Amino acid sequence: MKLSKFRYKLPPELIAQYPAANRDEETLDEAEDFLEECMAVVVDSVDDVIEYFDEKDVFVFNDTQVFPARLYGNKEKTGAEIEVFLLRELNRDLRIWDVLVDPARKIRIGNKLYFGEDDSLVAEVIDNTTSRGRTLRFLFDGEYEEFKKLLYGLGETPLPRSITRKVEPEDAERYQTIFARREGAVAAPTAGLHFSRELMKRMEIKGIDFAYITLHVGLGNFREVDVEDLTKHKMDSEQIFVDRETVKIVNEAKDERHKICAVGTTVVRTLESCVTTKGRLTEFEGWTNKFIFPPYDFSVPDAFISNFHLPYSTLLMMVAAFGGYDQVMKAYDVAVKEKYQFGTYGDAMLIV
Repeated sequence: MKLSKFRYKLPPELIAQYPAANRDEETLDEAEDFLEECMAVVVDSVDDVIEYFDEKDVFVFNDTQVFPARLYGNKEKTGAEIEVFLLRELNRDLRIWDVLVDPARKIRIGNKLYFGEDDSLVAEVIDNTTSRGRTLRFLFDGEYEEFKKLLYGLGETPLPRSITRKVEPEDAERYQTIFARREGAVAAPTAGLHFSRELMKRMEIKGIDFAYITLHVGLGNFREVDVEDLTKHKMDSEQIFVDRETVKIVNEAKDERHKICAVGTTVVRTLESCVTTKGRLTEFEGWTNKFIFPPYDFSVPDAFISNFHLPYSTLLMMVAAFGGYDQVMKAYDVAVKEKYQFGTYGDAMLIV
């Protein structure tokens, strides 16, 4: 499969800049009917998704929690503004973090960066990792909780670049699922943003079961594919966790022929990274760089909820692998014509 196969024309105004007023109001299209005649809306809102599922079916969610990863500081001496994007904490005791810096050209080992109006936090560059990657040691003598509070207080919600407006205080809640509990993501698992407490209560009353995995979403989600031959593309590794309880819920449901619905690409990637050759989900704690694109034979999920993704993205490639390339790309053509909303805060598709 070639990269150019995932090109389609997306008008910039269709990239959602804000979410719907209520989490479960976004349009949810069921690809199967949507594609049969290439018709538009099958379901008016995500709230109606439960009509497609029965008692003992399982929804699998990603419970990762986004932290305020984007900071702005100033370089020592010159005072030049530098954006610092926190990727992950490498050493809690020494306050060492893996980060990206922009612009990176003049940020060298030994440079100091100052954060806050009163330079309340200082970091020293101790290593170069990639062209934009750096390792920072934050110079802070207080307790760890004090440091974390200060660091996160200086940070802002790491909205993706496709959202071109300025970050607003409300984004701290908007860009977080209601079931987020394990901190570590620098991007939200966007399909999960559609689920409200009210919707999940209705699902619970119907007897639908829930299971949770963790994939700490990294910036690799937004990295451009720069090779035409997709077999040569390498995904960035992301940390994943699948516990015993989730394994039990999913495997028992499959044994009893109930549906497994993966809520988002991160859930699909995690499930497919932790499956045996016999199609059994297994416990796992580690990293995955699994890249799913057509053709691909899925082992765990029977249904899949995902947002409408941007052209050329690895997320679109996964959706096309699940729903069928021709059908999904036809669905996207209709979605553009019907002016659905795309991207992080956009509409979603249900494929069953």
